[in-house]
Amino acid sequence: MSIVVRTLAERVFEIVRERIAKGDLAGDEPIRQDALAGELGISKIPVREALGRLEQEGLLVSHANRGYVVQSMSSEQADEIFALRLSIEPRAAACAARAATEPERKRARDAFDALENAAERNLADVAVKNRDFHTQLVRPGGRLLTTQLVERLAILAERYVVAHLKPAGRDARAHLEHRALLEAWLDRDEKRVESLLAFHIEGTLHDLRTQFAVHPCPLSAGIA
Repeated sequence: MSIVVRTLAERVFEIVRERIAKGDLAGDEPIRQDALAGELGISKIPVREALGRLEQEGLLVSHANRGYVVQSMSSEQADEIFALRLSIEPRAAACAARAATEPERKRARDAFDALENAAERNLADVAVKNRDFHTQLVRPGGRLLTTQLVERLAILAERYVVAHLKPAGRDARAHLEHRALLEAWLDRDEKRVESLLAFHIEGTLHDLRTQFAVHPCPLSAGIA
């Protein structure tokens, strides 16, 4: 595959993922490849490549007669995603805090600053910056597989993060939790990092369960 096709496929991947995260593409909604290619002014080859990757990431599902459709949000999927994050991420971030070099510590600070600045724009951008921040906290130490798992789970969690942040006040709380987490991480306080991150993930899941109890798709409904 040419570099041009790969670059276009990456862009299509980002565009469709953002639309899914924002709720512009709802659960079970079909992705029309011809229309998407026409809208973006490109051939169907990079579109197919991007949609295949989105299926691998768990955001799309392919059906023999319908093509690709958006994977519906569900309480069950949220439970699975955040349970997996809880089993991997807190300990991984604690170990990474101990191993982080100065350049890696700077990248974590920069990721936090980018997340803080994104809060004034749109929630989809916040979700992407949130993923980068959480990934930077586990990347040091050279545990490639762990980092890849955390990043993939964060991609799956993006639209749930958007849904979680919609109710008033949630963004301010998340900011405070992220700041405390970063400070503990920079202090190389492994026990506190592990505790704070577990509390943060558990709190998000608790809020999501409450939202799902009110409405089965809190992202499209925009309610708490």
